Amino acid sequence: MTTTPVSPSLIATLPGRYYTDPEVFRREQEALLESMWFCAVRGADLDRPGAFRTVQVGRESVLVTRDRTGALRAFLNVCRHRGARLCTEESGEVRRSLQCPYHAWTYGLDGKLVAAPDLTKMPDVDRDRYGLIKVALREWLGYAWVCLADEPPSFEDTVQHAAVERLGDPAAIEHYGTEHLALGKRVTYDVRANWKLIVENFMECYHCATIHPELTEVLPEFADGYAAQYYVGHGAEFGADVAGFTVDGSAGFGRLPEVAEEQDRRYYAITVRPNVFVNLVPDHVILHRMFPLAEDRTVVECDWLYAPEVVASGADVSKSAELFHRVNVQDFAACERTQPAMSSRAYRGGGVLVPTEHHIGAFHGWLLEKLGEEAP
Repeated sequence: MTTTPVSPSLIATLPGRYYTDPEVFRREQEALLESMWFCAVRGADLDRPGAFRTVQVGRESVLVTRDRTGALRAFLNVCRHRGARLCTEESGEVRRSLQCPYHAWTYGLDGKLVAAPDLTKMPDVDRDRYGLIKVALREWLGYAWVCLADEPPSFEDTVQHAAVERLGDPAAIEHYGTEHLALGKRVTYDVRANWKLIVENFMECYHCATIHPELTEVLPEFADGYAAQYYVGHGAEFGADVAGFTVDGSAGFGRLPEVAEEQDRRYYAITVRPNVFVNLVPDHVILHRMFPLAEDRTVVECDWLYAPEVVASGADVSKSAELFHRVNVQDFAACERTQPAMSSRAYRGGGVLVPTEHHIGAFHGWLLEKLGEEAP
């Protein structure tokens, strides 16, 4: 059964099973998470050769490390001998090589097999062929993006195009110099909700007047229900009495040097499918990375990025970080409140979208196309 809106103003949503069915989630892992570019690691977190981090991308554990030349590399986190997990820690540092703790097969930071017990007695073993399985990697906005596909889609036409499509200007996001910013704060949220509920929540502001009092004080137009992503190129303007993007509207820090005059005192939001939200304000950038782990669980890592001199000076960033932290907590609580109802008979055929949420309908259409399905 599918909900058919009786009013032409309303658009049908996905049925509830798309948020609760493990088989739907498995197909999403295959068709989206393991086939598209996925924002995995902030490059500056791997600040020296041998530093590594493991991330879950769909059903795969991916190991991202910095090699001896300073380049970032990504591999499947699987030993080529008998399939043991190579690195079991979320992050760490090795001196020169990565060694499997099971049978001590050892790999260079470039992924090449460099040593193993009795390997010298097997001169026919090709050390490149039996090296770690490489994963495609691109760097953008200061982050490493990985793709598990054998033939990755165009990074420019997918990831970077999302910013152009939203902002209407290829150069607009570059003005913030995100790749040169420093990490001022990071919070990790374990959200008991389907990843699509989080995407849908971020894309709309119909809920803003209800659950975001601090945000609508800073961005009054959000109280009218129109999200920043509703209009191409539009940035929500700060309130007349608001000095900065902070929890109490007080002044933040100086405008980032390349931010244009028309971008000043405005907030822009970008969704980069499948797992990234970028929030742009004049003095800092907030970037969310989602890691969908199950049909009803998503880990979200949120970074607040500031000019390097702000972080180096030990400046207090708490007022600016607290604003979006509260927004996150409010949003994720709403998503967790919604998740149980996805399995209710009341939502078996789905719900409805109002006109200001029309772009969520486009998101649903995109998802169904990626899954090779017709609209329910």
